[in-house]
Amino acid sequence: MSNKQSKQSFLGGAAILAAAVAIVKVIGFFYKIPLNNILGGTGKTYFDTAYKIYNFLLTFSTAGLPLAISKLTSQAHAQGRENQKRKIFRTAIWLFLILGLIGSTVMFTQPQILAQFLNNSLAAQAIQALAPAVFCVCLLACMRGYTQGQENMTPTAISQVLEALCKLGIGLPLAWYVLRLGMGEESVAAGAIVGVTAGTVISLAFLTVYLLIHQNRAEFLDTPDSSRSIIRQILVIGIPITLSNSAMSIINIVDTKIVMGRLQDGLHLSEETAALLNGQYSMAMDMPNMVASFVYPVTMSLIPFAAAALARRDHAGADRIISSAFRIIALLALPAGVGLSVLSTPIMTLVLPSQPTDALAAGPHLRILGIALIFICIMILTNAILQTYGKEALPIFTVIVGGVVKVVMNYVLVGNPDISIHGAPISTLCCYLVIAGLNLFFVWKYSPQKPRYLCLFAKPILASVLMGGAAWAVYGLSHGLLGGSMSDYLSNAVATMLGIGAGVIVYGILVLALGLLRADDVRNIRGGDKIIRLLRLK
Repeated sequence: MSNKQSKQSFLGGAAILAAAVAIVKVIGFFYKIPLNNILGGTGKTYFDTAYKIYNFLLTFSTAGLPLAISKLTSQAHAQGRENQKRKIFRTAIWLFLILGLIGSTVMFTQPQILAQFLNNSLAAQAIQALAPAVFCVCLLACMRGYTQGQENMTPTAISQVLEALCKLGIGLPLAWYVLRLGMGEESVAAGAIVGVTAGTVISLAFLTVYLLIHQNRAEFLDTPDSSRSIIRQILVIGIPITLSNSAMSIINIVDTKIVMGRLQDGLHLSEETAALLNGQYSMAMDMPNMVASFVYPVTMSLIPFAAAALARRDHAGADRIISSAFRIIALLALPAGVGLSVLSTPIMTLVLPSQPTDALAAGPHLRILGIALIFICIMILTNAILQTYGKEALPIFTVIVGGVVKVVMNYVLVGNPDISIHGAPISTLCCYLVIAGLNLFFVWKYSPQKPRYLCLFAKPILASVLMGGAAWAVYGLSHGLLGGSMSDYLSNAVATMLGIGAGVIVYGILVLALGLLRADDVRNIRGGDKIIRLLRLK
């Protein structure tokens, strides 16, 4: 395969995965918002508690190992070693089978112990309902790594979309049905979790059938490595990545335990009341998480170009690409964060019509978490840049430092009766501020051409502040004029949409007037030349 063909294949695969991520996140939006309305604050905590344990076991068993399988399979594929590819898959599938069985067994047989460890005993039912998903996703991870190693991203993309559709089509109706039966919040959360489990089962069935149909049955003469050698290679590549990705999962579990514990032990609240307060915070956290998830396709599309430029020792080219990535993230993250912050309570009221009390309680959390979103997006981008520079260990270090800040601050603030659960978003903001600040320093330190952060961020900050002021003013004026002429919810909804619309228009004008978007920023995306001509970018 020629270099040009390889590049096209890689970029095409990246585009497929980026499109799948975008589709999954859109589906996730239409899943999470109605789900929060069904669960309420208390049910949301049970759901999140189960999901954090699931994510930890999942990250620990599948974070780095599928990448190792993908890399080894890719090497064998490039060398034409078909028997080696088959041996890698057969060996890896047993490894993942064992890991999946262990994780699922722990969640299914010990849900009460896991729930009590997080000071949330009523989450046991949701934890148990999610247990089979660990087994399925372990096998899914192996299969996805194998197909991606053969430069085929389509099966992974389809399986991810299937998984998201099942959460939406099965979990949401089931949670609503359980609620209609009059069962408790813990049962409603378990019903929602069943959709996640069903999604992994159906995705696993799809990939299994796909691999059977597309199996290469021809005879090859290459001699594969031993199973022991293959396992050793998988572990050598995969363990460092696993440790990196597991750090935040571990911190999140410890953080949940501390928040729930301090609400109960420090403030002497009941477990149900603590769950309600923590659930309201989790509802607010969903908004920045959903927005931040769209940053991954941006980094996925831009960073490979930077890696290629560095490989050619084209430091000026790499600097242009990385500066462009910073500008795009600033253009997306800053207005999104400011917008969520200034319209925090109106937005939560808009998306939680069935839970007005929870919406009002979550609003102040989102005011702080909107600003945290900016640093979350910077963290995602700078992690990718540091990995591109070959500094994979630094993101592990910065995440651990930020996590320690988060845990310590939660212990102090949440246990303070004057602050209570409002300490959780404050600690989250400080956590990502520390991580992003350290990452920015290390990117500056190791970049051949030092990025000029003041030039990159000054104008987007100014534009975002002006946009936020316009959105807030239009919302306030509209809400005042509409009050009394329609229901409270409808007047808030109309005023919120008008405020958002005004913010978008003002920001769009400022982007063009201040020259925040350049031709280089959009040239490499599909239809970029048309955008350049339309907006007359330089």
